[in-house]
Amino acid sequence: MKLKVAIVGFRHGHIFDIVSRIKNSNNLELVAACEQHQPTAKSVEDSGIAKITHTDYIKMLETVECDIVAVGDCYGKRGKIVIEALKKGRHVISDKPLCTRLEEIKEISGLSKEKNLKVGCQFTLRDMPQFIGMRDLIKSGNIGEIHSIIFTGNHPLMLDERPSWYFEPGMHGGTINDIGVHAVDYIPWATGMRISKINSARSWNAFAKKYPYFKDAGQMMLTMENGCGILGDVSYFSPDSHGYGLPFYWRFTVYGTGGIAETSATSKNIIFAKNGEKQISFLNLPEPDDGGYFKAFIDDINGTREPDKLNTYDVILSSYIALLIQDAGDKNIRELCINTEKKFQTDEVGL
Repeated sequence: MKLKVAIVGFRHGHIFDIVSRIKNSNNLELVAACEQHQPTAKSVEDSGIAKITHTDYIKMLETVECDIVAVGDCYGKRGKIVIEALKKGRHVISDKPLCTRLEEIKEISGLSKEKNLKVGCQFTLRDMPQFIGMRDLIKSGNIGEIHSIIFTGNHPLMLDERPSWYFEPGMHGGTINDIGVHAVDYIPWATGMRISKINSARSWNAFAKKYPYFKDAGQMMLTMENGCGILGDVSYFSPDSHGYGLPFYWRFTVYGTGGIAETSATSKNIIFAKNGEKQISFLNLPEPDDGGYFKAFIDDINGTREPDKLNTYDVILSSYIALLIQDAGDKNIRELCINTEKKFQTDEVGL
């Protein structure tokens, strides 16, 4: 029997990847689509992406039989939508960020656990060959014990091209939560170690002077459970004219006792300087895991998820930590221990 999917919100383009995967699956059926913003609804229908069936998602949840709700609305609205869908007994998958408030992720966590519902998110770094390859290298032990990770996830601001809601007070939720959540999810998955402390974080207005309340810059300093330090910058600082093609886009440099490795989202290989050797190696990339985040979500629902694939536990924990870092940046909080060891000893969730 096919799983029935309803979509709430098309306000960010990432939702279209989910729509495409629903349409191309023999095991899923798109049964409803909700969009209250009329210009967006018209654009979606005119492009043939989906037929808009509802403008009120609460009514849709009450009247449409579905197993899954996919969320692509404005960031600031997502938490409430996800919570309402879970209350109605639906599994949920969302573009990132899943939500923009700590109280929302706590409620999402509790509902998911209480009702045994799955939560998915578009954490796509896990699916890219560069970062699968980096994880494989780390797991091989050739880098040795890792003591430092530096990453840059800078994006172009594209002020005149991004949806206008980005710059409405309360709608974006912060650059660290928006972009940095990718790294917060990827690094523990790649290393097998948890993030244990937020040493410091900063969020401020830099390039987007037209919107002084929009903090387009975000940096963080974190510590992992073995003492490994993390430095990250996820600011909207990349030149618009270069788009997403620069070698600095999602660049990770990993320093271990066995050597240094580096790759990025645009790299053709993984650079590895092994301790004891004179020549730098350029390692071939593995195959990508195309749509891995989506397949893992469906497998999670069906009870067929493979080990080490994205799951509800990962999604909620990563979202929670990203929100903690964002909060630390907004409030100038320092040396905050992330006490997840007791709360997350098993795959059960509940903050």
